Amino acid sequence: MSDMTSMQKLYLLVPLAPLFGAAIAGLFCRVIPRWVAHSVTILGVAVALVASWVIFKDVQAGNTFNGALYTWATSGNLKMEIGFQIDKLTVMMMMVVTSVSLMVHVYTIGYMAEDPGYNRFFSYISLFTFSMLMLVMSNNFVQLFFGWEAVGLVSYLLIGFWFKRPTAVYANLKAFLVNRVGDFGFLLGIGLIAAYAGTLNYAEVFAKREELVAMTVAGTGWPLLTAACIGLFIGAMGKSAQVPLHVWLPDSMEGPTPISALIHAATMVTAGIFMVTRMSPLFELSETALSFVLVIGATTALFMGFLGIIQNDIKRVVAYSTLSQLGYMTVALGVSAYSAAVFHLMTHAFFKALLFLGAGSVIMGMHHDQDMRNMGGLWKYMPLTWITSLIGSLALIGVPFLSGFYSKDSIIEAVHFSNIPGAGYAYFCVVAGVFITAFYSFRMYFRVFHGPENFGKAHDDHHAHGDDHHGDDDDHHDEHHGLAPGQKPHESPWVVWLPLVLLAVPSMFIGYYTIQPMLFGDWFAGIVTVLPQHDVLAKAGEHFHSAAGMAMHGFTALPFWLALGGVVLAWVMYILVPSLPGRIAPLFAPITKVLENKYFFDRFNEIVFAGGARLLGRGLWAAGDRTIIDGVLVNGSASAVGAVARLARGIQTGYIYRYAFAMVIGVCLLLVWRLGFK
Repeated sequence: MSDMTSMQKLYLLVPLAPLFGAAIAGLFCRVIPRWVAHSVTILGVAVALVASWVIFKDVQAGNTFNGALYTWATSGNLKMEIGFQIDKLTVMMMMVVTSVSLMVHVYTIGYMAEDPGYNRFFSYISLFTFSMLMLVMSNNFVQLFFGWEAVGLVSYLLIGFWFKRPTAVYANLKAFLVNRVGDFGFLLGIGLIAAYAGTLNYAEVFAKREELVAMTVAGTGWPLLTAACIGLFIGAMGKSAQVPLHVWLPDSMEGPTPISALIHAATMVTAGIFMVTRMSPLFELSETALSFVLVIGATTALFMGFLGIIQNDIKRVVAYSTLSQLGYMTVALGVSAYSAAVFHLMTHAFFKALLFLGAGSVIMGMHHDQDMRNMGGLWKYMPLTWITSLIGSLALIGVPFLSGFYSKDSIIEAVHFSNIPGAGYAYFCVVAGVFITAFYSFRMYFRVFHGPENFGKAHDDHHAHGDDHHGDDDDHHDEHHGLAPGQKPHESPWVVWLPLVLLAVPSMFIGYYTIQPMLFGDWFAGIVTVLPQHDVLAKAGEHFHSAAGMAMHGFTALPFWLALGGVVLAWVMYILVPSLPGRIAPLFAPITKVLENKYFFDRFNEIVFAGGARLLGRGLWAAGDRTIIDGVLVNGSASAVGAVARLARGIQTGYIYRYAFAMVIGVCLLLVWRLGFK
């Protein structure tokens, strides 16, 4: 690469610019005015985006980089380094992270305008951007793990941003603990690789993969790569919210809406997808690991979609949609369609960020009321939010020519050609998921933007108001949420609707222009490794002639008709015959109860894990703390000192003749002892 030094400085600028903004906004949050906080953080992310674009053009010209910039520690032959791997996969992620982050930063100016934690919030989201960039740019497992944990930490801070609300504290603690479960597997996978490969550098590990595939884990007989890959994927299950480690993501909606778009749609939850794609040279050599990935992803794709059907909170519908789409990406990984997985990651980042930010705009227009039962007819009052949300919904359900169609249908096609164990089950899940996605997406769309106007009325107590309110004052819960009688919704300010418009553009067009190079070209050549017997995209490519041709054929394919059926059913149930859901609800009462309880995952975790932890804690307290520490060590030592003191007090009489008598006896005993030894 020409002028290596200047390019390395540019690589460093990408993560360090957001870090600088985060430091200024965070360290001086109490003294700087708001305009300084949002200006410095937005400038930092904008600089990162421009630098990423320059690097993107450089990589397109054929220049790549893989090297260490700093050696942090050395242990024997094991080096722990800070380094970058700049290739087409990396620059694609850099562009997605920085562009979506910039839109969220601008959006936040309007959304968080009334919040007392304004400067702190900008610091957090800029710090998150730095952490995510360090993760995707890494060339070794040490830096990968640093970025992995850093995004988890900042996610914890952002979910619990309104830290005086008990629900927010519960949600961020839940996210933190569930991710620690996944990270335990992630660490085991990294540890196995470090122990047997003797290096933490990606390229060096991949170079030894033929040696590693013949090894087993000592003392178990397990194939090493299978154990390591499943361990790594368990980490991805936590970060990318796959069953059963998905339970934290819906509750994370307790955080402000901008972080729902940034973290839980576009970037952090896709870290696991990116990591498995980067590790494709290892996963390809373990069909067991691929099958495990496939079944987990398929289960998530279908069964999390069902949960979106019964939600009334607008943000939770989008959250369960995210879970389902992450399942689609994971399914693509399981059938070795890594390019399709990251292609869907990219398109999904734009249209799902659009949907989350659109939901936030609706919440603002409704005076922080999130309950869809209190909405309806908003298209007349919020036209920009309405049309951009429609574009996002159409992209999500996979309407031909929109971005979501190209990535989603490519995954379905790839699963159809796969021979990985579990592919049949996965194909059923992803095809059925198309209908489910269309139904819950347009259920939300019709209830929010069309139908009768249900706002500005006195609501029943069961209608939830504004979980997403602003501020963390103790008395803030007394503020009214929702429109008062006579009030009308209003369009959001330009700093809110402009990011929606800008995100709508790639949601419509980016799939059309990028599918050929990313899936059927050489974009990922030399980056993603696929064995010939697993190369499902090559089979799909035999039927691909052009993006336009694929879209035209899509109008005759099964997924389109399933999506259309879901939209029509939602229209019939919520627009044409709005009384129909209430009439048929008793027929589905048992199923509804299961869905309302989220398949009882939370109940199981509370009884087994939380309950088991409580029992263990009580046992340790009773046996360890109360009996051993308090009873033996603390009180026991005090009692022993008291007993010795009482004995010594009996000896100390104060009479000289008794002391003399004791001395004589002592001398006699010493003489006897000495004579006895002789």
